[in-house]
Amino acid sequence: MAEPQSNAPTRADAGAPTSGVIHVRTRLTADFTVIANALAQRRGSAVTIGVAAYILSLPDGAPVSIAALCEHFTEGEILISRALRELESTGYLERRRERGPGGTIRTRTYFYDVPGGGAPAPPRPRTPRPSPVREAPAARTAPQASGPEATAESDPVPSLAEADEGAVTILASLRVADPRLVLSRRDVAELAPAVAQWLSAGVGPAQITRALTAGLPGRLLTRPARILAYRLSEPPLPVPAAPVAPPSAPPTLPLRTCDGCDRAFRSANGGRCRDCRAAYAVPTATASGEGLRTAC
Repeated sequence: MAEPQSNAPTRADAGAPTSGVIHVRTRLTADFTVIANALAQRRGSAVTIGVAAYILSLPDGAPVSIAALCEHFTEGEILISRALRELESTGYLERRRERGPGGTIRTRTYFYDVPGGGAPAPPRPRTPRPSPVREAPAARTAPQASGPEATAESDPVPSLAEADEGAVTILASLRVADPRLVLSRRDVAELAPAVAQWLSAGVGPAQITRALTAGLPGRLLTRPARILAYRLSEPPLPVPAAPVAPPSAPPTLPLRTCDGCDRAFRSANGGRCRDCRAAYAVPTATASGEGLRTAC
């Protein structure tokens, strides 16, 4: 007797889950990013996790400003700025103000796989001590200072007196547009060079104020200076010079009818045309010599 046939699907492997997601794994050998589960599975905004995953996938040196992220994502500036602040408050993202060559201050962004992780800064090389001269004790020199105590130099506090006066005025007046934008003297000194770049690019004070105060979130979860630094991180394009208007053409004189020959000619006051004036001009004597008298 033949065995009964069934068209029911075979039962799944006993180890497979009966509900939920079933992963189909593919071993990747290139073009992939390692993300810690603590970041990928953290509770909160999906935009924050998406921004973090995107930043982790970028190579070193790629721009991660709000403007650059808004060009990639469909979310607006407010959501992207909120995601960056959340990553910064939880220790995944850090922005440092560092002094570069020539004394210019620039903002550098660091992103950590683990909050607060990363290798510590390498120690500075120690200055070797000079070997003492035993033959001539009097010629010995005092040992040179070595170690981080002798070589480490603290970054000087930016001077408000050296900042651009127009930039300082704009930053100090932001509290008028938004009372929450109260900046300290140090904040103003650090932000003034970026505002000066905007001014040199041709952006007016009113436009800079609108760019810094428009669309701010309802709750500022961090220092106002950090949000302003985000918005000032990329200077705008220079304003093109106004085109020079071509010289205007001379006005066209109206047409008149000649009183002598009824011919049309252009004149401001009318009368006779050039030929009639030449024909009616007759010699006449004057007190000072010879001249012309025009017949009426």
